Amino acid sequence: MTKTLLHIDSSALGDFSTSRKLTASIVRAWQQANPHVRVTYRDLAAAPPAHLTGRVMMAMRSRDLTGLSDEERVQIAFSDDLVEEFLAADAVVIGAPMYNFSLPTPLKAWIDRIAQAGRTFKYTESGPVGLAGGKRVVIASSRGGMYAGTPLEAALDHQEAYLRGVLGFTGITDVAIVRAEGTNMGPEAVEQAMISAHEQIERLFVTSLAA
Repeated sequence: MTKTLLHIDSSALGDFSTSRKLTASIVRAWQQANPHVRVTYRDLAAAPPAHLTGRVMMAMRSRDLTGLSDEERVQIAFSDDLVEEFLAADAVVIGAPMYNFSLPTPLKAWIDRIAQAGRTFKYTESGPVGLAGGKRVVIASSRGGMYAGTPLEAALDHQEAYLRGVLGFTGITDVAIVRAEGTNMGPEAVEQAMISAHEQIERLFVTSLAA
């Protein structure tokens, strides 16, 4: 049974965001199926993590804070908080709109802070090993055009494919995607995309996602 659920939004569009609507629907469905789940919410667009500097990155790796400024020490502590929040969650819902074929920069900055050797993965003689396995992740993916199953998917999908890859690197293989495509292709396309996405959400919970 899911005990803790980390809900992450990253879209800059606020109430106009498709991915935010989808993450809210997914979390509501999860709570209905599991009323005792505890939800932690993080809005990466409202409070974006700073992009890593070389000094902060090196300190994150070495854990040597010598010579760091107060602000850099705050950044290290913030990174530690993000990692602990991520590791503590039994499940994660990630709102991930496609921006220019990739991710919103606040979401990438979050990934740069949680992908830490010794915390969410480790290097061994036989290669890297993920340390954050056992979680369920649902990605709410929104796209202005149509990509899934088209030639554009292989050429230009640096969003869903990247998220699956980086999550897999941390040991997370239980990843589901709720997708809304064509959201910039007119009102009818938006309506159809949302109908399709909510059908996907219903199917997720029919298959006992919240168990």
